[in-house]
Amino acid sequence: MRAIVSIIVLGAGLAACSPQIPDSAAGAGLETSPFDPAPAPGTTITGAPLVPPSVVSSEPLATVASDIPAAPRSPASTSAAGTLSNDDIAAETAAALAASNGGSGAAPLNASPSNPAPQLVGNPGISDENDFSAVAARESIESDAERIAENRAQYEQVTPTAVPQRNGATGPNVVAYALSSDNPRGNRIYSRTGINLKAKSSRNCAAYASPDLAQQAFLEMGGPQRDRKALDPDGDGYACGWDPAPYRRAASS
Repeated sequence: MRAIVSIIVLGAGLAACSPQIPDSAAGAGLETSPFDPAPAPGTTITGAPLVPPSVVSSEPLATVASDIPAAPRSPASTSAAGTLSNDDIAAETAAALAASNGGSGAAPLNASPSNPAPQLVGNPGISDENDFSAVAARESIESDAERIAENRAQYEQVTPTAVPQRNGATGPNVVAYALSSDNPRGNRIYSRTGINLKAKSSRNCAAYASPDLAQQAFLEMGGPQRDRKALDPDGDGYACGWDPAPYRRAASS
């Protein structure tokens, strides 16, 4: 009997020393245990709210918003109603642009809805002749036919004629000389005598603007047989490096 009483006393002491497990449903506003089955659909659940009413602020939002300090603004920038007007916005924009362009030397742009549209200078548009609407307004199929008939009436076909012959007063013809000769350049066929002919030839050839003019002058002075100015020091009949090959190729083709 004494042993049974000791066991009971010991169990009571252990129960008193063990920590209390809190109720998981406390403060949830439910009067039932979380281990109970779910209530049937349509059942009204009663109990205390999750958040006590004393915790939620009853202060209106308008009062809270009014406590936030606004950005500083000059008195002239607000209208009588406390809001910016169009003139105030334009004035502040002009002041900001003037401050940003203060050191650039360029005039600030006055951006206002009342400004007139900019005038286009030298606007490249479609021409009147290429504008289908403009042409269709003044032309028709009949007018096109009349214009075609006028063009055909003015058409004139020229009959080809023979090339006129040169008279003998024009001087030597380098083309005729190129076609009448057949020796290649550098092939000596005429005798040349003198001292330092190459230096003399370089000095005299510099007086002509082109080899054609030098060849023509060479023929006028008695060439190719005679060469008083040493324009043809190698004796091939061609002065100052003149080449008859291009004229020969043109005639053969």
